[in-house]
Amino acid sequence: MAAMAAVTLALVGFFGFVIMRVTTPQMTTLFTDLSYEDSSGIIKELDRQAIPYELKNDGAVIMVPKDRVTKLRMKLAEGGMPKGGGVGYEIFDKSDALGSTSFVQNINHLRALEGELARTIKAIDRIQAARVHLVLPERPLFSRETPEPSASIVLRVRGQLEPAQVRAIRHIVASAVNGMKAQRVSIVDETGQLLANGGADADSVDGANGDERRASYEKRMRDQVERIVSSVVGAGRARVQLSADFDYNKVTQTSDKFDPEGRVLRSSQTREESSATANANDGQVTVNNELPGNQPSANGAPSAKDQSKKSEEINNYEISRITKTEVTEAGRVNRLSVAVLVDGTYNKNEKGEVVYAARPKEELDRIGALVRSAIGFDQKRGDQVEIVNLKFADEPSVIPVAESKGLFGMFQFTKDDIMYFIELGVMSLLGLIVLFMVVRPLVKRVLAADPAAAKPAALPVPVEAAAPAVTQLTHNATSQMIDVAQVQGQVHAQSVHRVGELAERNPTETASIIRQWLAEPA
Repeated sequence: MAAMAAVTLALVGFFGFVIMRVTTPQMTTLFTDLSYEDSSGIIKELDRQAIPYELKNDGAVIMVPKDRVTKLRMKLAEGGMPKGGGVGYEIFDKSDALGSTSFVQNINHLRALEGELARTIKAIDRIQAARVHLVLPERPLFSRETPEPSASIVLRVRGQLEPAQVRAIRHIVASAVNGMKAQRVSIVDETGQLLANGGADADSVDGANGDERRASYEKRMRDQVERIVSSVVGAGRARVQLSADFDYNKVTQTSDKFDPEGRVLRSSQTREESSATANANDGQVTVNNELPGNQPSANGAPSAKDQSKKSEEINNYEISRITKTEVTEAGRVNRLSVAVLVDGTYNKNEKGEVVYAARPKEELDRIGALVRSAIGFDQKRGDQVEIVNLKFADEPSVIPVAESKGLFGMFQFTKDDIMYFIELGVMSLLGLIVLFMVVRPLVKRVLAADPAAAKPAALPVPVEAAAPAVTQLTHNATSQMIDVAQVQGQVHAQSVHRVGELAERNPTETASIIRQWLAEPA
C-alpha cells in the first residue's frame, strides 16, 4: 500500500508539473542590455501592474509574457523608460532655473548633451555601451581665436566595428556640437584599441590616414568582385585578392593660357581733323593793303589757300585668357591588381562518387569581363586582372541541390514557436512513457491481486491451532491446501511467512508432508 501511495503521489506531482508547464505563459524578451537604473525602474512598474517577469544576465535582460510585450513597451515608453543610462535633457524638467547659477546650468547642459549623444551612439548595431566626454572651451577675454572643441568616446562593442560605423559616430558627434570637427573626435573601445585618432590632420579626409583609406577601398572593391563572382560559381567557391596603388601627394596647379586668335574688340575711338590756310599775301600788313580804296588784284581771282585733313582711329582689343586652377586631392588610384581564384565543378559519376571538373576557358573569360567591369579596368594606368581555375583543398561535402519548401516554408514559424512545440512534444512523450511503463503495470498488478486475495483465507487455521491438526491431514486435503503454482504465483507474502512459521514449529509434520509429496507419482 505504501508503494502504491508513493507511486500515486509521484504521478500526481508529475502530471501537475506538466499541466503547470504547459499552461504557463510563454516568456519573451522585453528589453536587453539594460543598466541597473533602468532595470530597477522597469521592475518597479511591472510589480505595480502585477505582471510576471523573469530576470536574466544579472538583470540586464527582462522577460515578460509574449502576449503583453507590445503594450508594455508602449506603456514604458510613455513614462520615458528605459532611459538608456546616463542623464539626458530630462535633467532640466525638474530643475529650478531661478535658483541655479549660470555655472550649474552650463554643467547640466554639458551632462545632458553627453548623455543624449551616448544614447544615440548605443542605438547603432554592435554597440553595447558608450561613454562620451566633451570639452567645450570658452573663448578667453581679449583673444581673437576661439579654441576648438573636442570629444572622446569609449565604446563597449560586440565583435568589431566597421570603418564606416566609426566614421558615422564621429560625424554624429561633430554635427551635434557647435564648432566641432570630425577630426577632433577620438574613439576607443573597451580593450584600449584606438579606433579613431582625434589628433589627425585637418587635410585628411574624414580623419582617416592613408593606410585606412587604402584598406577601406580595397575591402569595398574586393567585396564587390567576390559578390559578383560568387553569384556565378557559387558561394564560397571563389577567392579574391585586390591590391591598390595609391598616390597620396596633393597637387595644386594654376595655369594661364592666352589665345591670340580669340581677340575681342573692347573699345574704338575715331578722330578726324581738317584745316585751311589762306595765301601768303593775305593777312599781311603792308602800306598798299592799308591804303584806302585799295583794290584787289586785277584778274579778280580768289586768293590761294592751303588745306589739310587728319584722321586718327584708336581700337582697343582684349586677348582671350584662360586661368585654370587644378587641385588634385591625395589618394588617387594609380594602378589596380586583382587576382581571382575560382573552384571547378563537382558532379557525381555513375558510381555515385564526386568527381572534379575544370571550368571551360569561355566561362573564365566571361568571369574576367565581369571583374574588369566591376573594378573600372583602365589599361592605360596598368591595371591587371588574373582569373585562375584551380581545385580547392576543401571539397564540398554535399553537392548543393534546390531547397524544397515544405510545411515550414508555408507556415512562418519563429524560433520561439518551434521551441514551444518541441517542449510540448517532450512533455507529451514523457507522459505516455509514464502511462505505459508505470501506470499500466501497476493497474494490472492490482487487478490480478484481487481474486487471489480470497484464496489465502481458505488456508488452514492459524498457526496455534494447526499443530495438532497437521497429523490428521489426508493426502487429498494436503494436495488441495498446498499448491505449488499458488505458492509461486498468487500467494501473498503474509501467507508464505505463516507457512514458514508452521514448518519451524512442526518440523516432524512438515517432513512427513514433504515425504508424501516425493512419494506421489509425477
